[in-house]
Amino acid sequence: DIQAGQIVGLIGPNGAGKSTTFNLITGVLSKTSGRVSFCGVDVSPLPSRDISRLGMARTFQHVKMIADMTVLENVALGAYSRGRCGIISSMLRTNQAEEQRLMKEAQRQLERVGMGAYLHEQAGNLAMGPQRLMEIARALCTDPALLLLDEPAAGMNATEKVQLRALIDQIRHDHGTVLLIEHDVKLVMGLCDQVTVLDYGKQIAEGTPAEVQSNEKVIEAYLGAGHKTH
Repeated sequence: DIQAGQIVGLIGPNGAGKSTTFNLITGVLSKTSGRVSFCGVDVSPLPSRDISRLGMARTFQHVKMIADMTVLENVALGAYSRGRCGIISSMLRTNQAEEQRLMKEAQRQLERVGMGAYLHEQAGNLAMGPQRLMEIARALCTDPALLLLDEPAAGMNATEKVQLRALIDQIRHDHGTVLLIEHDVKLVMGLCDQVTVLDYGKQIAEGTPAEVQSNEKVIEAYLGAGHKTH
């Protein structure tokens, strides 16, 4: 369960099923059992496109982008998904007013994540940290009620992680809700309101960061005996 306005962490060893859980929630994978309810709507039978339109957006463990397009164009693809005229007409410039509006939205989200200086940079030239911020900006273009971030800090240096933490805090401040997969335990424990721990596809713990860090099952399966709370 994720409450509106929360930052919730989903952690566990490699192969525990974290990204699979994201894929099931967002409709990328079909469910064999169980149900996903989003804002009171059963989204279990819906394709990912329809779930996205209801207000759910995500990033991926491996950044998805078109390398030879600019950063602005890559992010605008997220804005196109909520545009009234559709991606084809926008790309073909059959509705220039709509295209200008969507480009402005893409620029606004890039500036929001601290990427305003990279608008016209070729996306393939970006280092991993800026790539991940670009993908977050693209997801934010859909104005999601729930943002799912799959290992957003992977490949980031210490300075970029500070920037990421401030950004996620700001998303919450702006009445957003975040579900976060992340291996940086310090980042998760310092940021999240609630943490769920998976191991071999099963939930082994759920609670506040303090509760999870002191849970013996979690220490044994993931954190290790030498782990210290932060």
